[in-house]
Amino acid sequence: MSAKGFFITGTDTGVGKTVVAAALVRSFVATGLRTAVMKPVASGSERTSQGLRNEDALSLMAASNVAASYETVNPYCFEPAISPHIAAEEAAIEVDIVQIQRNFAALAAQSDWVVVEGAGGWLAPIGPSRSIRDLALALELPVVVVVGVRLGCINHALLTRLAIETHGARFAGWIANTIDPAMPRRAENLETLTRLLGKPPLTTVPLLSTSAPAFELPAAAAQLISAFTA
Repeated sequence: MSAKGFFITGTDTGVGKTVVAAALVRSFVATGLRTAVMKPVASGSERTSQGLRNEDALSLMAASNVAASYETVNPYCFEPAISPHIAAEEAAIEVDIVQIQRNFAALAAQSDWVVVEGAGGWLAPIGPSRSIRDLALALELPVVVVVGVRLGCINHALLTRLAIETHGARFAGWIANTIDPAMPRRAENLETLTRLLGKPPLTTVPLLSTSAPAFELPAAAAQLISAFTA
């Protein structure tokens, strides 16, 4: 695949991948780019009159300016808030990466960029022998890592980058997301991450309240566009 886009992964679950991904999408849109979104696999969804709907997928769709059906954006949607591979097994559904590639291609055909958000971390399983890694590699997208800034994030971030590059994917950069404002020596930890990851964060997201308005990450978006525009 050769479409332009980014795959958003995280150092763990609950580190703010959706918040960051949606902010990047809004930033691309603000520059006039047609930006589609995907949340290929999601667990933790609600039953509605239209079927199962996942809050993260809906948030991404709200930020996008490319119309697409829910099923195209989130082809594998599971109700229980558990690991996707367990949810898929309980639903007797196999996550088909080829189908996800088809959906991605359909979105890419009408877009300048496609932002794809994974589930959990880089090696989170989505089936008996497949993980988010396999999905990202199949889509051939550069990977942005959302680092949840809390105790332990240095180890998680370094392991995630090592795994990404060992598996042959492109590390596009990292975004620091403040999820623990009381973290001791936060500044020193960010300095260590910058040194050990070999580059500063694309941006640092401050602690956000649940009622915070939608925001953008223009500096991070500009760096990504510049680095990955031929």
